[in-house]
Parts: sequence; C-alpha cells; structure tokens
Amino acid sequence: MENTKKQHWETVFITKAENEVSWFQEQPQTSIQLIQACKVAKDAKIIDIGGGDSYLIDSLLDFGYTNLFLLDISEAAIKRAKLRLGEKAKHVTFVVSDSLHFHSDEKFDVWHDRASFHFFTEASDIEQYKNNVIANTNQNAHLIIGTFSEDGPLKCSGLPITQYSVDKMEAVFGQDFELENCFTEDHETPFNTVQNFIFCHYMKK
Repeated sequence: MENTKKQHWETVFITKAENEVSWFQEQPQTSIQLIQACKVAKDAKIIDIGGGDSYLIDSLLDFGYTNLFLLDISEAAIKRAKLRLGEKAKHVTFVVSDSLHFHSDEKFDVWHDRASFHFFTEASDIEQYKNNVIANTNQNAHLIIGTFSEDGPLKCSGLPITQYSVDKMEAVFGQDFELENCFTEDHETPFNTVQNFIFCHYMKK
C-alpha cells in the first residue's frame, strides 16, 4: 500500500506541470495569514506537511522566517521545489516521507497541512496522524489544517478523501488541541472549478 501511494505521487509530480494540479496556488494567502496569526518568532520551527512544490515556503522565506521544513512523500515534488527556490533552498530542510510514518528529532512550533490530512480515510490512520502531530510538536505548538469540507470534492487526484466539518475536526483533535479559529473557503483550481476547504487553527493543550 505504502509503495503504491508513493508511486502515485511520484507519477503526479513527474507528469504534471505545477498549474496542472487542482491544489495549485501562486499565493497561498490563507495559509500565510494563519501562520502569521500564530505570532511565532521568525526562527520558530515551521513544517509544511505534504507541501509538494507549493509556493508557501517561498512566501514564508520572503516574510523572513528562517527555520522552515518541507515534507512530501514525493521525491520529484521536493526536487521541483528545490529547483524553483534555487539559492534560497539552502534555508529549507527537505524531508521525503509519508506524513503518517514521519518521526523527527526536531519538535515543531507550527505544523501546517493543506495537503495530506484529507487523504486518510481509515480511523486508525487518522488517529496515528494526530498522535504524530502530538509527538513531533512543542508544547503550545500551533496546528493549522486545511482540508476538504463537507461541500468539497469526494476525490482528489483520483484518490478517495475524507470530508470534514468543525464537529468532525473537533472529534479528531479536540481532546488534545484547543480550537482557535475555523472557517470554510472556496479554492479556485486552475481548471476554473471550485473546491470548498475548511481551515482550522489549533493550539496544543
């Protein structure tokens, strides 16, 4: 299963241009604003989970954040991000890993995920993901998740996903994290379709 998943994402990033995927955003405004709202120091450890070749890292570097990590299951995605960042890439730590089996000696202050969480459809995987966040973050860490809402698509990149409401998010994270902010937002894809996302900002209890 693990290899099939990795293979799927390698193929996506090898065969499609950056603006040929539904999640493409030249300016990931919402994620940037939510990270800025955390009011963490510029050298706080921030990780983007399943970030692929997203432009979030570029924006965070422009805002002066200096301790950035980009995790993706696809080596091809990471290569693309490195290539685009050029010189700036040396300010980012790149991690090729599945977010479910990721374990780090670093503890993060901000865990951001607008990419991988909705792909977990098994209760055990969702639980493991949450435990991973807990294990890999500092006390008082911020958790920012953008995931498909109940008005969002049922599939992404040909794979089944899980849709979320505030209550469903709370059922997963509410015991260990304090909800700071939650809202839904339409994302316009490069194909002129609209996907509804729910964004939640949590503080670790």
